[in-house]
Amino acid sequence: MIQIEDKLISEDVIDKKFICDLNACKGACCVEGDSGAPISESEIINIKKNLPVIQKYMRKEGIVAIEESDVFYLDSENEAVTTLVKGKECAFVYFDNNNIAKCSIESAYKEKQIGFNKPISCHLYPIRVKKLDELQAINIDDWKICSSACSCGEKLNVKVYRFLKEAVVRHWGQEFFHQLEIIDAEFEKKAKS
Repeated sequence: MIQIEDKLISEDVIDKKFICDLNACKGACCVEGDSGAPISESEIINIKKNLPVIQKYMRKEGIVAIEESDVFYLDSENEAVTTLVKGKECAFVYFDNNNIAKCSIESAYKEKQIGFNKPISCHLYPIRVKKLDELQAINIDDWKICSSACSCGEKLNVKVYRFLKEAVVRHWGQEFFHQLEIIDAEFEKKAKS
């Protein structure tokens, strides 16, 4: 583990390779799993405020799920997570012409219809963050559905934190990303000596 300020970071964040391969996995992280995506209070507020715009990108099934039970629910760990459609995919998922799961929140953001992106837990994936008293534990979620992403990352030699630069900077800032680069360079130097 590496510590930067209040963050305990798994070395996997710097060592492991990863690039999403949507043609292989079809966005399975938005469809599979035992609960919705972790979502913060401010994200819930933003989604609710902008729901009429976001719904333009959603499927009917997702809209119905939200109408029946809100944009979030509390999971088994009492954590707020995005609502699911019949216990399966996230309510905000729609499928493109290639049957790849896409996020209606992210699509509205990319088309400049709303001023915020998808939940940070989704944007940072496969990085997962847990609060430990005053610390944040930053780890990699090792899930078989991402095996093609790991293979693609290995093939193209792209490390997890570099693939997720936009999300890392969004959540922790440019300076934190720069600190990861410094640590990465130190690891590379040690590996060569």
